[in-house]
Amino acid sequence: MKQLSVGRKVGTTLWLLSALPHQMSKTKLKPQFPSYCSHCGVTKLTSPKTDHLERTSNNFRQEMLSAATVLEILDASPSVKRLALHVHKPHFNFKAGQWVDLFIPGVSKVGGFSLCSSPERLAEESLVELAVKYSSHPPAHWVHRQCSVGAEVAIRIGGDFYYNPQPFDPSHDLLLVAGGVGINPLYSILLHVTDMLRQDAPGCSPQKVSLVYTAKDSTEILFQESLLALMKEFPEQVRCHFHVTRQQAPVPDDLRPHLTVGKLTKNDLSARVNGTPRCYICGPPPMIEFVSETLQSLELPRAGIFYEKWW
Repeated sequence: MKQLSVGRKVGTTLWLLSALPHQMSKTKLKPQFPSYCSHCGVTKLTSPKTDHLERTSNNFRQEMLSAATVLEILDASPSVKRLALHVHKPHFNFKAGQWVDLFIPGVSKVGGFSLCSSPERLAEESLVELAVKYSSHPPAHWVHRQCSVGAEVAIRIGGDFYYNPQPFDPSHDLLLVAGGVGINPLYSILLHVTDMLRQDAPGCSPQKVSLVYTAKDSTEILFQESLLALMKEFPEQVRCHFHVTRQQAPVPDDLRPHLTVGKLTKNDLSARVNGTPRCYICGPPPMIEFVSETLQSLELPRAGIFYEKWW
């Protein structure tokens, strides 16, 4: 990754932090449970037009706020930009699956975007990544139309949807089900799992992880190269299954063995359920409702199904 040389821009950082009290006053902080998603449920939206701070006002948020610098901007798909951010504040941390409040100078609305990088990468490189789908919402519009390398923003961690196993927790499998950009927090979880597998830490990683990922077409499947590489690196532990609903072009050769053209069905999910995996779901509300109800009909306990609706 080509990186910008980043120093502490004290004046900009102070301006950023001093400009945020009004936005921050809309939120409240609450404690977080240490290990897994704190509830088997959903952030409900009262209206599709409510903003991020309103619809997440009851969610956990860290007190710590950090300035961050945009290091790189990539096209992750025709509709998604991927940002790499250098985090200025030491000891900044998050749990795989959480999101950030994104404070942008000159933009009155606060963005809410799931992290798509691992906690280990933040600890080692002071770097986090976001993958932002285009929309007219001011923060997303800024990312796609105005953001540039070197831009200064501020971020704060939040969210009750996360995966944070502890050493010597009981062994389990994971089933991750993503729809569209709902892949972001689940990709963070998958990266966290594979980081733990590389460390060979005793008792704190799942035995197997199965990712089921639905998208409009193969061009909108994010992180393709990385997901295929992880399956090759961990052939016994990691499996990915892609579903596309509106595929027009030929399916790329490397994806073909892992891809189904057509909607996700109960039979598809049944084929991915072995034993009693811990399940994490993120995507559009109708997909989440279908997957959650289907998994429960397959006799998976509701207490082991975690999900979060964003829109």
